[in-house]
Amino acid sequence: MDEKGPPDFCEGAMSLPVRGVRAGQRYAAQDWVAEEVPVALEYNGISHAVMLATPLDLEEFALGFSLSEGILDSAQQLYAVDEEPSELGITLHLRVASSAFARLKERRRSMTGRTGCGLCGTESLAHVSRDLPQLSSAGEPFSRQGIADAMGQFRELQTLQQATGAVHAAAWCSAQGEVKWLREDVGRHNALDKLIGALAGNGVDAASGFIAVTSRASFEMVQKTAMAGVPLLAAVSAPTSFAVATAQRAKLTLIGFARQQDLAVYCHAERLALDPSNPEARHAH
Repeated sequence: MDEKGPPDFCEGAMSLPVRGVRAGQRYAAQDWVAEEVPVALEYNGISHAVMLATPLDLEEFALGFSLSEGILDSAQQLYAVDEEPSELGITLHLRVASSAFARLKERRRSMTGRTGCGLCGTESLAHVSRDLPQLSSAGEPFSRQGIADAMGQFRELQTLQQATGAVHAAAWCSAQGEVKWLREDVGRHNALDKLIGALAGNGVDAASGFIAVTSRASFEMVQKTAMAGVPLLAAVSAPTSFAVATAQRAKLTLIGFARQQDLAVYCHAERLALDPSNPEARHAH
């Protein structure tokens, strides 16, 4: 908290009273606390999922979640999103194309329609490790300096994080390391879904850049990045073994511990030029 007090307004946060001890002295002040509410997603009137999320950029969240989970094939299959707030949270009513809705209903039937069957566990696991696009390795490699430049911009651009200290960010960056799009949320997966929705909704060529995140690189983060067609994911923290295996399968370059000039490449290092002295490495496809 700033001794001058919180700003007059912070979207996505609530100003709440707090008491504590700082440098041995008791204090009382107002503090910005990140908002977290249940957000339910309904597809053509059918409830599908409930997430705990920061109530910002929810239309982008709805689109990004639908694309990254394979419910929609394109942004054009989402016709409308209506927000319905209540005392319990927010319901997002999505109106989607009939072909996408039919696929969603078939997926739900396959996951629940064989109760008591010995194959149910295998079928459920198959839904986790679903088919992913094979990302192209064409074009010149990304550069280590470009990734360092992008990670260095996060602090200034994370306005909600600066106010609350409680949210993650996901950013899409140009090949030269400029952060073009950034979204924040209390959930790292939600932040990435919001980013994917923003890219798809604005017609961005996502494959021409990379995604950087302020969290660890989980399996879900890798899967969502691959579904968005982005060839490289850079995380400030570590990946998991399942994340590395999934990135291998999708031919995605997975980077962990991307901090200042340091990074660790866990798979498909051919897409990254590690030598910062190579000027050609600053220009990716």
